[in-house]
Amino acid sequence: MNRILIHNALIVNEGIRYRGYVVVEDERISEIGRGDAPAQLLNGDIEICDAEGDYLLPGGIDDQVHFRDPGLTHKADMATESRAAVAGGITSFMDMPNTIPQTVTLEALEAKHQRAAEVSLANYSFYIGATNDNIDTLLACDYTKVPGVKLFLGASTGNMLVDNNEALNRIFGEVPALIAIHSEDEDIIRRNKEEMMAKYGEDVPVEEHPNIRSVEACYKSTEKAVAMAKKHNARLHVLHISTAEEMKLLTNECLEDKKVTAEVCAHHLWWTADDHATLGTRIKWNPAIKSAADRQALRDGLNNGLIDIVATDHAPHLLSEKEGGAIKATSGAPLVQYSLPMMLELADQGVFTIEQVVDFMAHRVARLFRIEERGYIREGYYADLTIVKPNTPYVVKDEDVLSRCAWTPLVGTTLNNKVVATFVNGVKVYHNGVIDETHKGKALKYKVEK
Repeated sequence: MNRILIHNALIVNEGIRYRGYVVVEDERISEIGRGDAPAQLLNGDIEICDAEGDYLLPGGIDDQVHFRDPGLTHKADMATESRAAVAGGITSFMDMPNTIPQTVTLEALEAKHQRAAEVSLANYSFYIGATNDNIDTLLACDYTKVPGVKLFLGASTGNMLVDNNEALNRIFGEVPALIAIHSEDEDIIRRNKEEMMAKYGEDVPVEEHPNIRSVEACYKSTEKAVAMAKKHNARLHVLHISTAEEMKLLTNECLEDKKVTAEVCAHHLWWTADDHATLGTRIKWNPAIKSAADRQALRDGLNNGLIDIVATDHAPHLLSEKEGGAIKATSGAPLVQYSLPMMLELADQGVFTIEQVVDFMAHRVARLFRIEERGYIREGYYADLTIVKPNTPYVVKDEDVLSRCAWTPLVGTTLNNKVVATFVNGVKVYHNGVIDETHKGKALKYKVEK
């Protein structure tokens, strides 16, 4: 039996923090205690991990990543991106279907699971993508293994736009699973793009990207999706919400009672549209980063329960693919290695508390998606844990990025909370820059309502 004692830790879990210790036996947490670890543990047949007073947190769960595997592996794959994830304290991920081939068949879904079992250091699962004509596949899917259906209501990387009203009504009305949406109105985006190109030609400045993928485009699309979800009593999850206006469409009742939930990404909480002037296309995402007022509304939305969870939309591209402006540069950036330190930085600034960050990035993700036995530091749960050293300034550099794309929009930024160790299913897969690739993650399991 593999036994590990993590002691001298400042445990942050379920809304409280306390000095204590955790015992791991094989894959699971067997004991949690307050204060000093008992002498019989410290002197027993057990591996000792001294946390040295650092934070011990449940591993983060990222509900939206693009690991580009298969078909786009020149810029990322499950091996490289799961390395980046565990180096950032993220122990589980849910990957998007806009790969090559697109994950819109059961065969493509199974191929991803087989690939992840071979190479992923983190725990994994994969959305199945909706198209205008794959309703039978969506109905045949095993949703104990799949977090939900990914539905693009606006075209983005991979162009999986679903725009057929009959298909949309069947998806919302018949599929017995959470429907996660990329929500931007394609007609509004097309109109805005035409106006900008009439003004600038082919080289539209990146500063205009938030005006092309506008507040109106986001709001109109989300409004339509919420109405459809209510019509069919479906579970709707709005991914990477980006505007103050969309807050009007959300509610703050108990998470388990919500039919409409929302995710915000770390980059929409960190930057504003004004940062395009200095960072250019490095922070070009879909939906676009918007105004300071929108950012404040998103922060407030998390604090008051309108928004439920935080993720990354980790979307690596080569820097050469980011060249150009609002039209030519690809949208998306790598972030999974730094999302937890970013959120802890915002906690240091008083935007959130550390307890809230843990809630947004672990507890509430597990609750929203009904993930079995993960997301908490609890006896009997899988030992997905991360140790973070606070008050440790470091400057983010492109050469430190573990994603294959080898760059970050955070380059030059000083962060003060550093991930020093990550455990996945009880195995220390990351420690002070060293990665143990001998152990692989497991498929996430989801509870499905009967």
